[in-house]
This record gives sequence, C-alpha cells and structure tokens, in this order.
Amino acid sequence: MEGINVTHSALSILWFTGDQPIVGEILRLNDGGEVGLDWLEDNCSSDAPVIIILPGLTGASQAEYVKCLTLAANQIGIRIVVFNNRGLGGLILKTPRIYCAANSEDLEEVIKHVHSRNPNVKIGAIGISMGGLILGNYLASKQIATRKFLTAAMLISVPWNVFKGTESIEKPIFNLLLNKHLSRTIREFDATFTVKQFGFKDIDDYYTQATMHEKLHLIKIPLLCLNAADDPFQPFDAVPLEAARISKFVAIMMTARGGHIGFLEGIWPLVRDQYISRVFAQYFGAVFRNEADILDITEQYH
Repeated sequence: MEGINVTHSALSILWFTGDQPIVGEILRLNDGGEVGLDWLEDNCSSDAPVIIILPGLTGASQAEYVKCLTLAANQIGIRIVVFNNRGLGGLILKTPRIYCAANSEDLEEVIKHVHSRNPNVKIGAIGISMGGLILGNYLASKQIATRKFLTAAMLISVPWNVFKGTESIEKPIFNLLLNKHLSRTIREFDATFTVKQFGFKDIDDYYTQATMHEKLHLIKIPLLCLNAADDPFQPFDAVPLEAARISKFVAIMMTARGGHIGFLEGIWPLVRDQYISRVFAQYFGAVFRNEADILDITEQYH
C-alpha cells in the first residue's frame, strides 16, 4: 500500500497465550511512526473473519482483558489482531507524536492495512476504555470508510462523557488519594502535552472532541456497547441510553456490577472464561454468521 511500509520484528513470536503463538508485525505509518500489530491466526482458516482489538490507555497485547478476548475469538475460529499504540507493547517511539482519544488517524491506517491483507474477509473491531473512544470516534467521523471496511464493532467500558468521567474519579468514593493523583495526572498531561501536540485549543476542546455520548446518531454499522453501572470512570447518568434506544445501529448493555473493564464472575474468576469474552464471542459470532441479513436490514436505514 502506498505510503505504508510494513516490517516484521526480528523475533516474530512476541508472546504466547496458552499454547497459541502471537505473531508480531510492525506497521510503519505515513508520518514515520510505528505501531505494533500482534496476530493470532493459529487454528483458523485463511478466510476466517478478523477482529481488531484496541486496548485501553496504556494497554497492549499482554493485558489480561486482551488475552481473555483473544482466546475467546480463537476458540471459535476468528482471527485476532491487537493494535498496540505508538510506544506501547515494547515499541520504541519513532516520532514525537503519540496518540489521543479524539484522533483516529493511526487506526485508519491500521484498518486499511488489515483490509489490504484480507481483502475478501469480514473485519470487526473492538475498543476497550480509551481504545473505545478512538474506535467510536472513527465510526462516527468516517462513515463511508467504516461501511467499506468493517462489518460490526463493539465497545467495552468506554467513558462516553470525558468531562463527567474526569469529575467522577475526582470524587472521594474509593482510594481518595489515588483518585486525586490519577485525575490530576491525566488532566495535567492532557493540558500540557496532548492539547499542544494535536492542536486543540485547550483541554476543554480536546475533551469535547473526544466525548462520544452525542455522536451515536452518526454511527452506521452494528455497534454493541458494554458498560457497568458502577464504573468509576463513567457515572451511570453519563451513559447515552436514550440515544442508543432510538438508534438503528447502536445497542448498550448495562450491568449492575463490573467496574471498569472488570465484569468478573464467581469467587475464583478465571481469565479464560469471563462475561466479556462470552458476550464478545457470541456477538461477533452471530454478526459474522448473519452478515447478509444484517446488511439487508442496515441498508434500509442509510
């Protein structure tokens, strides 16, 4: 693909999930930056669907929730590629630029690259926490590309309203000192670095552009969202349930418990068999099996 240079790391097997090898790929972007793409394709057919996973703020392929989803997909014959942002997952920064919740340019290149490798294959995407903001903003702002490249998408623990999310973690609910430190650190970093690097007017401008709760009407492919009512990063009243209710494409599932990317079950929760992995596998499995019917339905609303 013009403008994109793909190289493989010297050690192509970066990490293992159980007995399944994850093959690492370094994707060089148009501005010279690099992101990591970790593929799990073992035991899957060459024409099996592919799901792109976008981890959270500092997450990468080694995050437990990513491994959980990766295993769930592999067990039903779906290929996975984990999108590790610049500077994460062992990558060295090649440019001063990193990433932010309101900018989906790197994701655009990743999706085009995945499609170029799999031109006749169904592709889905799932974003977790900040990864959900990046994916959600891509879906809302790139409607034509979204419909061209993606069959369906899913968001987990996305902070719909960044303003309310920041206010929430500043409240003295749990671990007061930790929450204050965390919120202050995030605000200060965004104000002094992210805002300047990506050309926002100020931190309010950045958070406004990153916020998703008023953009659901712009999303035009099937999107399932999973949130917990007790998520400290997103208060219940900030979840756009009414907007989802009237949307033809977006559904929001709310659980009473689950925290932020938690959703654990039982006294001794196991990473490999959890609520998020079951919902994830059931949703994408059903979407990929019934793509023709879904396309017929969604075409009626475009």
